[in-house]
Amino acid sequence: MELLTIGAFAKASRLSPKALRLYDELGLLTPARVDPVTGYRRYAPDQLDQARLVAWLRRLGMPLARIRHVCALEAGQAGQAGQEIRAFWAQVEADTAARRDLATFLIDHLSRKDPSMSPTAKSLGIRYAALSDTGLVRESNQDTAYAGPRLLAVADGCGSQGAPASAAAIDALKHLETDSIPAGNFLNVLEDVVEQAKQAVHDVAGTGSASEGTGTTLTAMLWTGSQLALVHIGDSRVYLLRGGELFQITHDHTMVQSMVDEGRLSPEEAASHPQRSLLVRALGPGADTNPDMRLHDAQGEDRYLLCSDGLSTVVPTQDIHRALSEISEPEQAVRELIALANASGGPDNVSCVVADVLELQQ
Repeated sequence: MELLTIGAFAKASRLSPKALRLYDELGLLTPARVDPVTGYRRYAPDQLDQARLVAWLRRLGMPLARIRHVCALEAGQAGQAGQEIRAFWAQVEADTAARRDLATFLIDHLSRKDPSMSPTAKSLGIRYAALSDTGLVRESNQDTAYAGPRLLAVADGCGSQGAPASAAAIDALKHLETDSIPAGNFLNVLEDVVEQAKQAVHDVAGTGSASEGTGTTLTAMLWTGSQLALVHIGDSRVYLLRGGELFQITHDHTMVQSMVDEGRLSPEEAASHPQRSLLVRALGPGADTNPDMRLHDAQGEDRYLLCSDGLSTVVPTQDIHRALSEISEPEQAVRELIALANASGGPDNVSCVVADVLELQQ
């Protein structure tokens, strides 16, 4: 079999000689022969398929380490190689969606004309209620729920210090209730409070055995007077009831949700998966703490629900919808939602915050 020079192979594979040398050094595409004296590389024609696959994967933006894994699978497990590419692209789309949300956030933030963050500067206001319950199975409550004139938040702790971790995360945000926040500094303030919450959880977790597995979700909304700014990490959720329709406006940061996004699980399979509560993002030592952030324009008669997974994984969405639609007072609504969770066995702590957007009298 006649071997190809590196120049001929580069032209045929659409990879540069420089790239081929790099891939050889990384063990990704080893030449068929290397001259022991000159070091000149030669390639077999049957290596072109792998080289072209590498070229296409690089055009997708796949990291070299992951390309090596795909190529190893492709050699004998083509179906699994396809699954790996599908999983990579699902992650790219998720990352793109996150960047799109951030771009929308920045556009909204920089386009704001109102120099004041005071809720009295707009004709909208909120009324709210928060409630947390241990449930019927757990011995203690590791959830924390909070609702105030400007801040709405739910945190679901885990590990040996889960309860103080969730409380610390929300306590780190409470100064937003009273601090003056100029519109031009709003984005920086949100970024800072996430860092403060992260540090507060780390302080609670400490070191040694007490820190193992300690962490918390954090889902919070800051009322600006015309918008609600969302900070979200973990699998607590926010729902919006608008015009009679219920929308989930957060994305769960769980392993199972990632598998659904990648097409490896159906939503029905995810609902009963034994690892459905395994988080891929959370506040805690060693965790991915990158939050989702976005702005939501408020409308009169909107109703927001923030809840821990003790509600969303136990109570069917249609029952949540019914309770939010039929019960007018936020305090009665949170009590009904927690009652529904406990009526379904109450296997977990459950926390709810309900906030209504109201048109204020001029």
